[in-house]
Amino acid sequence: MSEDNGSAEQAAQAPSLNVLVQYVKDLSFENPNAPNSLAPQETAPQIAINVNVGAQPLSATEFEVELKLEAKATVGDAVMFAAELLYAGLFRIQGVPEEHLHPFVLIECPRMLFPFARQILADATRNGGFPPLLLDPIDFVALYQQNAARQAANVN
Repeated sequence: MSEDNGSAEQAAQAPSLNVLVQYVKDLSFENPNAPNSLAPQETAPQIAINVNVGAQPLSATEFEVELKLEAKATVGDAVMFAAELLYAGLFRIQGVPEEHLHPFVLIECPRMLFPFARQILADATRNGGFPPLLLDPIDFVALYQQNAARQAANVN
């Protein structure tokens, strides 16, 4: 009988991640030079992508995580389109040791949000008259490490 109690205790301590809700907080698409920007171009546009992740605790086990995607396409000095998406989710995280919680929230949660945000951005660019912008997968571990290194450099 003591083995059953041990198993139940281990199950209660097992890490769990639940997505409670996902939502668009902000979505902007600009096509400032339409209809000229929709005509065939002699050169392919340069597309700049910026990705940011933020999180805030709402309780001891619930976190709002925001994934911000920005894309800007230019040909020379002309802006073809500019898109910005702030996509968020509310997550319940239990059983993760305190020392692993910060990276867990900023790596695993945006990894779960990304496919949905990617689709929203692709649909926005397609609906703006352009081919859908399909972002490559993002290495959220590397992004977390870059941000941690940047913050450490700013502290020193």
